[in-house]
Amino acid sequence: VQLQASGGGLVQAEGSLRLSCAASGGTFSRYAVAWFRQAPGKERNFVAAISGSGENTEFSDSVKGRFTISRDNVKSTVYLQMNSLKPEDTAVYYCARDQIAWRPMLRRHFSFYNYWGQGTLVTVSS
Repeated sequence: VQLQASGGGLVQAEGSLRLSCAASGGTFSRYAVAWFRQAPGKERNFVAAISGSGENTEFSDSVKGRFTISRDNVKSTVYLQMNSLKPEDTAVYYCARDQIAWRPMLRRHFSFYNYWGQGTLVTVSS
């Protein structure tokens, strides 16, 4: 299984970006996928997750209302639409695949995700 994250770049505050996470190998729809981010010198934090079917989603408080997550299981791709970006959103964004379709709790804990993309850098200028 491989995950390829893309779509990062430099954007001004209040701008938008869409990240993509393309998966290869495995049955994509069986597994939840999440986005995490890591700012320089800081720990990796949960951003958003989506269930295998796409019916369930979860967001961190810091991005709720500004980011949306979706998936296309035919294309084996998960998207993170980021709107109203803020300088504090600057980070390397990683997508990760969970081991099940949707776990009842602890979705924000990165240890449950066993496949990771390489990360894509998002820089938001003020």
